[in-house]
Amino acid sequence: MLDKNKKRAVCYPDSGFALGRHITIEYYDCASDVLLDKDGVELILLKAARESGATIISSSFHQFEPQGVSGVVIIAESHFTVHAWPEHNYAAVDIFTCADNIDLDTAIHSIETQFSSRRVFISSDQNRGILQLGPGDCVPNSNEKVMDRRTLPIAWKKVCENSNPWGMSTSVDVYDCSPNVIKDPDRMKDFAGRVCGKLGMMDIENAPLVFYDETETAAGFSMKRSIETFGISGHFAHATHAAYLDFFSCNTYEPRELAEFSLSYFRGSHYKMQVALRQ
Repeated sequence: MLDKNKKRAVCYPDSGFALGRHITIEYYDCASDVLLDKDGVELILLKAARESGATIISSSFHQFEPQGVSGVVIIAESHFTVHAWPEHNYAAVDIFTCADNIDLDTAIHSIETQFSSRRVFISSDQNRGILQLGPGDCVPNSNEKVMDRRTLPIAWKKVCENSNPWGMSTSVDVYDCSPNVIKDPDRMKDFAGRVCGKLGMMDIENAPLVFYDETETAAGFSMKRSIETFGISGHFAHATHAAYLDFFSCNTYEPRELAEFSLSYFRGSHYKMQVALRQ
């Protein structure tokens, strides 16, 4: 996967000297239950650092609400960091080392195995603090502001501004919901009304349709609500205590806000989310 411990030239012909090497790794299709556990994620990075030959100094990890983990392992040679998105089965890891004794391949594969990641990409591999450059060697040196550089947006509202879609569709699966909530049709109607309010779709005349499916494999309530160019549907499975929700709106909104509201309303333990722009 990587040429272990090899300093790569960027765009200068002569071998220079770098103070450090910085790689970023994208872990996709991870086990979501692993990424939900702050202590478990910390142990995974500590193990990877230890197996790579790094000298561990300390570690600090934080559990976000309603979900997500960020953390750093300080090593004598620099650091390992992680930011985990359980709702997307994804974790971003970066490793910075200022020593040649760190086995980067071992660290990358250790994290891959422990995260149960099925897709791993090294998105960048940089020399940091390049010294002893000769004349004509090209090293970026721009006064351009970082915030002015062209990058991919990280907010869905910004994506909508750039692409001007006809609408946005969001699927949210909420797990380990309160049985008392997902078995109460009045709560589902109230939920639909609150979502309408959040999306600026105020229509109090038409109530959501709620019906019960009695089949053994799909026992539970279903709910539908539509107003003009807005629609919401939900299926609430009694067997799994899960809520499967679909939102569509031509109004711009942040999907994560709806996902976190749904998680709180149905008193779930965690959620998964998928977003699609409809052109």
